[in-house]
Amino acid sequence: MDFIIEQRPSQPVLYMRRTGPYGSESYGLMTALKDWADRKGLLTDSVIYGIARDNENTPAEECRYDVCLVAASDVRADGQVQRGEIPGGKYAVFTVEHTAEAIQAFWTSVIERLQKEGLQFDMTRSILERYEYRLVEEGQCEFCVPVI
Repeated sequence: MDFIIEQRPSQPVLYMRRTGPYGSESYGLMTALKDWADRKGLLTDSVIYGIARDNENTPAEECRYDVCLVAASDVRADGQVQRGEIPGGKYAVFTVEHTAEAIQAFWTSVIERLQKEGLQFDMTRSILERYEYRLVEEGQCEFCVPVI
């Protein structure tokens, strides 16, 4: 499982949040954000992020999942979306086939892969699921793993 290191600036985003167990319901949130962005003319050539804000120590009913659209700071939030920011820093970026099997394989091996390369997961930042329009069209997505 190959990756590249990327030094990312912080990015302004518009986001929708769901609270509850992680799982298939997150797909509905992604669809809602895409529909909203499409109505606003923001979807083409967009970058969308999925961010699980909590970990296994958080009760399932309190887990937060954000779906974010990178948007210039002059794009206004409304009753459906909130404004936020994705933190910058150093990330290991893994390109993964956008299938359940490939994503599961990523999650089961990512920490070991980082350790093998002498990198440490930065627990102060969340792993970012990155869905860049051109990659999604090719059946791929990226995981941006914050590292020290």
